[in-house]
Amino acid sequence: MKFSIITVTFNAEKVLESTILSVLNQTYPHIEYISIDGDSTDGTKAIIERYADAFACRISEKDAGLYDAMNKGLRRATGDYVWFLNAGDLIRHGNIVAEIAQAARLGNMPDILYGETDWMDADGRVFAPRRLKAPRRLSPKSFRNGMLVSHQAFLARRAIAPEFDLRYRFSSDFDWCIRCMQAAHTIANTELRLVNYLYEGLTTANRKASLRERYRIMCLHYGRLPTIVRHLWFALRFSWARLTSAKQ
Repeated sequence: MKFSIITVTFNAEKVLESTILSVLNQTYPHIEYISIDGDSTDGTKAIIERYADAFACRISEKDAGLYDAMNKGLRRATGDYVWFLNAGDLIRHGNIVAEIAQAARLGNMPDILYGETDWMDADGRVFAPRRLKAPRRLSPKSFRNGMLVSHQAFLARRAIAPEFDLRYRFSSDFDWCIRCMQAAHTIANTELRLVNYLYEGLTTANRKASLRERYRIMCLHYGRLPTIVRHLWFALRFSWARLTSAKQ
C-alpha cells in the first residue's frame, strides 16, 4: 500500500522544512512524496533542492493558484491514497502513516480515511483542537454542517479522487471532499489525530470570500432552500452562543 503525500508551496521558506521533516521521519516505507512549487521567489526552492532525494517528483513553475497546483500533484501521484499536506502543517509523529496503513488494512482498503487535526501557531505550538470535530461516521451529507474534516486529515483513494474545481479560489477543498465522499463506497474513521494544522493561510486571510464560496458549494450539492434554512439556524445558534457567553 503506497501513500502519495503532496505538498504545495509558494514562498514558504519559513515553514516548509518542518513539514518535509515530518514526512521524512515516518517509519512507514511506502511513501511517495511530491512537491509542487509555484515558482517561489524566496528560499523555498533551495529548501526543496536540499531535500531533493526525498521527493519522487518536484515541480517549480508558475500556476493559476493553490488548487491548480494541487491538481498538478494529483496528476503525478501513483499511490493508492492521496494526502495533501500544506507547507507549515506537520504529521503529528513518526508512526502516523504506519497507523493509517493499519487502519486501511483493517477496513479492507476503504475509499476514504479520515481523522482529526489540532491547531498550531507559527512557532509550532499546538494550542487547541480544531473547532469542528470529525463525526464518528462520515458521509457526503455530513458537510451540510460545515467542513467537519479538514483536508489535511482526509485521505482519498487515488482511483476516486477528482481534480479540484478551479472556479473556487478559496474553498475548492470543501467541494473536493464532498465529491470524493459522493464517489466513495466505504469511508473509515482512523480515530487518529493526524496533523498539526498551521492556523493561518489562504482561507483564513480571505475568510469572507471563502464562506461565500462554501455557501455556493452547499447550494450546489444540497439544494438552495435547505442551505438557506441551515444558514439561518447557524446564525441563530451563533447569536445564542454570544448572548449566553456575555451573561456569564
